[in-house]
Amino acid sequence: MVCCLLALFSTTGCHRSAPTNSDSTYEYTDDYGRNITIPSYPTRVVSVSPAITEIIFDLSAEHLLVGRTDYCTYPAEAQSIESIGGISDLNIEKVISLHPDLVICGSMVQPKSADHLHQMGIPMPAVTEKHSFDGLYENIAKVGQLVGYERQADSLIALLKAEVQNSSDTTPSNAPTVYYVVGFGKGGNFTAGGNTFINDIIRMAGGRNMAEDITGWSISLETLMDADPDYIIIRREDSAAFCRMSPYNRLTAVKKGKVIAMESGMIDLQVPRNIDAILMLRRRIGQ
Repeated sequence: MVCCLLALFSTTGCHRSAPTNSDSTYEYTDDYGRNITIPSYPTRVVSVSPAITEIIFDLSAEHLLVGRTDYCTYPAEAQSIESIGGISDLNIEKVISLHPDLVICGSMVQPKSADHLHQMGIPMPAVTEKHSFDGLYENIAKVGQLVGYERQADSLIALLKAEVQNSSDTTPSNAPTVYYVVGFGKGGNFTAGGNTFINDIIRMAGGRNMAEDITGWSISLETLMDADPDYIIIRREDSAAFCRMSPYNRLTAVKKGKVIAMESGMIDLQVPRNIDAILMLRRRIGQ
């Protein structure tokens, strides 16, 4: 549904207006509190975040992108853009070689990398993941501002809000419990606690996050097994291994076929596809 709306959005006259002064700049305060001089109308943008890349595509501003990371694989068209490599091990020389006038990063980029680019005269503001679901709208607005697509960002936000306008702010007492698998196995068990936007997605879909009382991402195996959630959400590529592995294969949700395998990125990135995740989960677990 959201993909159809975005396709309509991209073809209904929401094209960028020509700038009156392409050399203009303004002062921008990024999510790390840094004051950065930003070009009002950037023409060569490098994204150092899969979420930012996806938002730029959803704003129909992808023609501005001259670089992205190896992890920026959605939508498929993003893979035709030149890659700069990893994120935490940012290749500064590769970024500079693309001659960007703006580099947008998330929270995984080391401050020294940003400082290095600033010294080279390349602004690198950070747009980081927010704890609440409404942070999605905030980030769309910020990316829209940074690339000069404020009007398109406003329209996209309105479309997305309309899709989830019937979401409840509270979780009913009889809501099914849901466990979101971030990590499992020998490396430990990890999930999304109550202070994450994923917790909000589960609530908006009509479920109760089994880990809503946890702050952060780590959870004990004993807590998971004792809670025995009604539904389990997991990345599609991890689903089969999780369902086969002991002791997870003894969970009621696994036995009853209530493991919901989702496309990677729909729920673990803060992107417009979160709306698709909510609508799909409503059909599976909503009441």
